[in-house]
Amino acid sequence: MNNRRSFIIGIKSTKLSTSEKKFLKIYKPWGVILFSRNIKNTKQTLELTTSIRKIFNDKRYPILIDQEGGRINRLKNIISFDNLTSEFFGNKYITNQKEFIFYYKLFIDKTSYLLKSIGVNINTSPVLDLRVKGTSNVIGDRSFSKDPKIVSKIGDYCIQFLHKNGIGSVIKHIPGHGLAKVDSHFFTPIVSKKKEYLFKKDFIAFKNKKSFFAMTAHIIFNKIDDKNTVTHSRKLIKLIRNKIRFKNILISDDLSMKSLKGTLKENTIKTFNAGCNLALHCNGNFKEMQIVGKNSPLINKFILKKTSQFYKILS
Repeated sequence: MNNRRSFIIGIKSTKLSTSEKKFLKIYKPWGVILFSRNIKNTKQTLELTTSIRKIFNDKRYPILIDQEGGRINRLKNIISFDNLTSEFFGNKYITNQKEFIFYYKLFIDKTSYLLKSIGVNINTSPVLDLRVKGTSNVIGDRSFSKDPKIVSKIGDYCIQFLHKNGIGSVIKHIPGHGLAKVDSHFFTPIVSKKKEYLFKKDFIAFKNKKSFFAMTAHIIFNKIDDKNTVTHSRKLIKLIRNKIRFKNILISDDLSMKSLKGTLKENTIKTFNAGCNLALHCNGNFKEMQIVGKNSPLINKFILKKTSQFYKILS
């Protein structure tokens, strides 16, 4: 594992191309993330993930997916989770907690079973962003609640259930995306709330979580750092470490998103300089993958240690 580099990439289609196989052998990314474009059916996807792991000779090699339920359903070619939104489970938690635990565990168990059947061992869930009126719908029903205490508690259940099933969790989008008024896939959200407000609301939901991984928000909190998104902000990543107390592997959100200004090379380097552990690149563009790969360092002792801890939950 020592010779792997500190980035995660997406691939183009339902099987590895010759170029992608060569890329994986040369650049050795820490992990690979799958999207709907990579998934035709269970058999094909398991063949894909097996072929990736064969290159690394590692049965536990990290393969990620965004499988939140609701509209974020990368398994849509296999199963529908359209009605099972985070909002649905948040409302269930408020009305009947016993029913919530039963149905939410069933949902996580079913999701985990499907992920393991296709060779995925990390789900980039739960979303711990708050539901806020008058903001971008990019979060919307992906949020459990407007109440940070409810979001935090359901997040704990999600992490616990996923880990028990041998699936890694990724809390996102740390330290909070709920206040964004524009979609960070296309624009740079700027949040002007003071730190005191944020620590009573958005930031609380992420505090002291036991997830092995967290994903940053491409958002500017201009009362803390008026120049950089969280992904590129030493001040905010220091806050994530020291105040929110996230002590494990910090992954950037997708570096191909339009919220980040500058070249991809600059954005990759800034990601590591700010304190992120892993850079994420999702779109499968081969030229862009090479830029991220060339500018990502070898994994360090911290990543090695935390990855080894994650491997221990895998069954």
